[in-house]
Amino acid sequence: MLKHHGVRRTHIHNVRLAVVLSLTAGLVNGEGLLGFSVLTTNVTGHAALFAENISIKSWATSWVIATWMLLFLGGAFISGLIIDVIGKNQRYSNLIPLTCEFLILITTGFLGNHFTNNLAVRQFFAGSLLFAMGMQNALVTMISKSVVRTTHLTGTFTDLGIELAQLIFSRTENKPELKSRIGLKLSIITSFIFGALLGAYAFGNLDYYSFFLPAAILVYAILYDVFRVNAKRYYRKMEKKIKIGTTVRPGTNACTKEVA
Repeated sequence: MLKHHGVRRTHIHNVRLAVVLSLTAGLVNGEGLLGFSVLTTNVTGHAALFAENISIKSWATSWVIATWMLLFLGGAFISGLIIDVIGKNQRYSNLIPLTCEFLILITTGFLGNHFTNNLAVRQFFAGSLLFAMGMQNALVTMISKSVVRTTHLTGTFTDLGIELAQLIFSRTENKPELKSRIGLKLSIITSFIFGALLGAYAFGNLDYYSFFLPAAILVYAILYDVFRVNAKRYYRKMEKKIKIGTTVRPGTNACTKEVA
């Protein structure tokens, strides 16, 4: 899901990545909005709020919103730096941004209920979630070569509309690839919206402890590749042992040549 890059990456890898992390982003978006009254997975709406507060000379709020946008940018920068620099030397560097995101989510879940009346702390938590989503968005973008975006739906809906129009007029031989791209976009949209609905429901029942739910999904994403790689190594070793056992006849020495 995470470790395949370039030509080794297939459509099914992108679909798995899209479903898991779009679901996570949808959960964070729904829970963040209800918990902090802030959209915590993208900065599009914050740009309008920033402009509005500048126009009414609400400087304190403007600085807070500007900081949120910079935190999203900072998360993307850190994630890109980790993948570009550490990724050349360490096998699981893609897991580092997800681990940081996991720590932010569980911290929000543990501490969120204790600071509901403190505006500054609520703003801090909202900024932390934007930082985490910036890391996730950059990670997914780099892994999938910009094919998958999981923290917002604007570009996804645009691409889906274009591809649906192309499907009507495309030649028959191009339709399978086009349909696979449409299926990927639908997977992202469906997972994000379902995650937002689930997040709203979970927050209504669990309050800030609901942030443990997207954190648990991240644990699944992290462990999926680790155990999958280890399982493949184990089966390859077993296959080699079986092949060696079948090529050596009983009662002969594997290190000696058979004399004709």
